Amino acid sequence: MSALRSRPPPRVMGIVNVTPDSFSDGGRLASVEAAVAHGLRLVEQGADILDIGGESTRPGAEPVDAAEELARVLPVIKSLRARWPGPISIDAMKPAVARAAVAAGATLWNDVTALGHAPDSLATAAELGCDVVLMHMRGEPRTMQAGPRYHDVVAEVTAWLSARAAAAMAAGVARERIWLDPGLGFGKTAAHNLALTAHLDRLVATGFPVLYGASRKRVIQSVDPTATDPGDRLGGSLALALEATRAGVSILRVHDVRETVQALKLQAAVAVAARD
Repeated sequence: MSALRSRPPPRVMGIVNVTPDSFSDGGRLASVEAAVAHGLRLVEQGADILDIGGESTRPGAEPVDAAEELARVLPVIKSLRARWPGPISIDAMKPAVARAAVAAGATLWNDVTALGHAPDSLATAAELGCDVVLMHMRGEPRTMQAGPRYHDVVAEVTAWLSARAAAAMAAGVARERIWLDPGLGFGKTAAHNLALTAHLDRLVATGFPVLYGASRKRVIQSVDPTATDPGDRLGGSLALALEATRAGVSILRVHDVRETVQALKLQAAVAVAARD
């Protein structure tokens, strides 16, 4: 527990999906008012960052054009920015969407393609000067779960993300602006996801802040087959979040903010008791 005591707790990123087809809460926040109210509720529950997404990246998801994506996310970002001064993330892969979102008040670009979606993605990130999450994904949402294979998933994901970070820095993105995300569930089997979780310390050792997102994901069902509904995966989500915290991740991306914050408080309290 000594390492846990010496590190600050991870920040909690609350998920605000304004999509009709996300795997867990698609369609629930269809109106701007509902999405903004949900975001503010997550802040009240302890969220440090709000992550706004207008295009589902669940397995099998179909792409959305930029105009539709912007129509979904910009009013939400603008309204949240008018009511809350904290960090707002845009979960998007298109440079045009990221650019408009930052102009509207977003301060972080969370990109599932690690700035690889378009030829100008890297240059756009450098131009915007905001924080950037580089996530690992093999393939694309429509095809990424079609038999993904790795020789050593931990080594390969770590090396790939390190290479993307180097490419981002070469394009002009400041090192201190870069976060890494192993991309649980994005072109990975349950065994791959568990291995990445078990060895998160290797990604943390790169020196970049690590974002970990396992909230309500299917890897939980692989261990507990009764958890067929994403809404029934809270226990597994918390267990994985605490494991990631022990490994030293800097950000937890979650649906259930109140419960995650409570779990982190208890984990910290036990660490203090162990020291005493």
